[in-house]
Amino acid sequence: MLKPALQDALNEQVKNEFYSANVYLAMVAWFEDQGLPGFATWMRAQYHEELDHGMKIFDFILDRDGKVVIEAIDAPPLEYASPLEAFEAAYENEKKVSKMIDDLYDLANAEHDHATQVMLQWFITEQVEEEASTKLAVDKLKLAGSDSGALFVLDQQFGARQPGQEA
Repeated sequence: MLKPALQDALNEQVKNEFYSANVYLAMVAWFEDQGLPGFATWMRAQYHEELDHGMKIFDFILDRDGKVVIEAIDAPPLEYASPLEAFEAAYENEKKVSKMIDDLYDLANAEHDHATQVMLQWFITEQVEEEASTKLAVDKLKLAGSDSGALFVLDQQFGARQPGQEA
């Protein structure tokens, strides 16, 4: 059984994961509108990952005989000045999620909830990968600069990513 403070925090994280999914879905739409379907494909894979993350916590709450509370999700940003700005926003989002997961782990530790700590360890490892993949994307876009040919090549490369595949 989950203690109330931890149950509330896990429900908040479900909301946060679904918000992150919406951020990436909005980026899919923006990239498609910009004629960059490869980047849209990459963000679509991120969208699916975030949904899976939210459902993983959702199911964990249920498995621990907790109560899932579905909360309203804020609207994500819809516009970006450039592909680089969109990926920088994605990177910042991943760093923010990492902090949230770390805080949840600290709470689970304080509550002496070992099962939640074990579940969150998966997320901690996943966030290292998420941050690394978005940082690499930012670095590649910085290297490309304003070179439209390089942007074209990157769009093609990013489009090869499949859902569930790390970038």
